Amino acid sequence: MQLDLDLALRTARLAVEAASAASLAHFRRGVRVEVKPDRTPVTAADRDAEAAIADVIRAAFPGHALLGEETGAHAGNEPSRWIVDPIDGTRGFTRGGAFWGPLVALEHQGEIVVGAMAMPALGDTYWAARGRGAWLGRPGEAPVRLQVSGVADWGEATLSLGEFRGLFAEGRERPLLDLALAAAQARCYGDLAGAAMVLQGRAEAWVEAGVKVWDLAPLKVLAEEAGGRFTDLAGKATVESGHCVLSNGRVHDHVLRSLRRPA
Repeated sequence: MQLDLDLALRTARLAVEAASAASLAHFRRGVRVEVKPDRTPVTAADRDAEAAIADVIRAAFPGHALLGEETGAHAGNEPSRWIVDPIDGTRGFTRGGAFWGPLVALEHQGEIVVGAMAMPALGDTYWAARGRGAWLGRPGEAPVRLQVSGVADWGEATLSLGEFRGLFAEGRERPLLDLALAAAQARCYGDLAGAAMVLQGRAEAWVEAGVKVWDLAPLKVLAEEAGGRFTDLAGKATVESGHCVLSNGRVHDHVLRSLRRPA
């Protein structure tokens, strides 16, 4: 079935902008935090942001399926599925931090073809589609095309790390520590901000583990359209594993090899 990729890209961008507005209405205003059965936090802002995203998607693509972190799976009658995290980094959001925001991806016939994300507290919005490039937009400024860095020497690289609880599982503690110590520097920016550092050419690799598909879904197409590479820790080009390496491509194999070493 034919997909209007330009409409899909515009929809993803509008969806994260709508989610940004919905979540900012609650930001730093004492929103009540609930705890879900998986022990992760959720707020009214998460629910409002997901509803705003769903409204934008359904207006443009009423036949598409949707998978949302907060509302689950919604069936569709076409081979396309939107994957939605209304606020990646809810814990940081509730504490007044800046590294949080919505993630929206379109999966068409099993492939992620469109992705968008935003960090509303910083005013940053990112979007990408197959063959359309990856872009960063800020209020009052012309969009900038994203390009990963050209650093190939790991000794000159910046490593961005995700959630330690997921990363330090399955014997990865020692390999990760060695990888971090061998880099020029290692930083933990938190949630989608770690990936954003690589997309902007400010870091060379981001490693994440122990998360869900909605935490990763748009990042594959964003990375690849910015000239980088995205795989899981086994080297498979998928967002389904719950773990990933997102890099500038030049250091990717080195990171994968390092993480495969025996602990």
